[in-house]
Amino acid sequence: MDNSTPQVQEVEEPVLPVPETSRDVGGAESLPPLPDPRGTPETGAGTARSGHSAGPAGAKSPWSGLVRDVVGTIVPAVLIALLIHVFLAQATRVYGQSMQPNLQTNERLVIEKMSYRLHGPRRGDVVVLRDPSGGSELLIKRVVGLPGERVTIANGQVFIDGVELEEPYLDQETESGGSWLVPPLQVFVMGDNRQASRDSRSFGAVGRDQIIGRALFRYWPLDQIGIIS
Repeated sequence: MDNSTPQVQEVEEPVLPVPETSRDVGGAESLPPLPDPRGTPETGAGTARSGHSAGPAGAKSPWSGLVRDVVGTIVPAVLIALLIHVFLAQATRVYGQSMQPNLQTNERLVIEKMSYRLHGPRRGDVVVLRDPSGGSELLIKRVVGLPGERVTIANGQVFIDGVELEEPYLDQETESGGSWLVPPLQVFVMGDNRQASRDSRSFGAVGRDQIIGRALFRYWPLDQIGIIS
């Protein structure tokens, strides 16, 4: 018996080289595997945060578009209407009989405000003004006397600096009498219905800053539409 320890011979197995890129049967390079559509817990599209499911990216509530449209339409319209009302024109209603027969109660007028920013009121203009006596109602009267002029009423007629004023819009005489000197930046106004008008004969001349604008156009009733003269 041979008591020598058997020798274990190590056999080297050949190491096959690993190709830098794998190729398919056709010889073309294969693409890297696609990522798992479920993603990872940190960046995957299929994950949920705080227990809520994630909605489509960029999705918006239908109410946001409605609110944007409403704001984009109504706000500019309100601003434009406000600017027109303050600086350009406004609508008003005739109340009372002081301007008869030329203007009647409940007629609707357009009052323009732009011209008096360029020049003062002119004789014969029909104007809307704040009540100089402090009342809340607006008054509508006709400009008769201008700054620096003397207005005199005598014998049923109106005289400006001693010269009789022609008033083709009247259908009656001016019964009251008196004489007034119109101060600078003020005008003397009266209603066309001289027997039923509270005007500068009672509260004096009015400042230009009390005049809101000139009655330009009558739009109601429909059969009376037209420019006011």
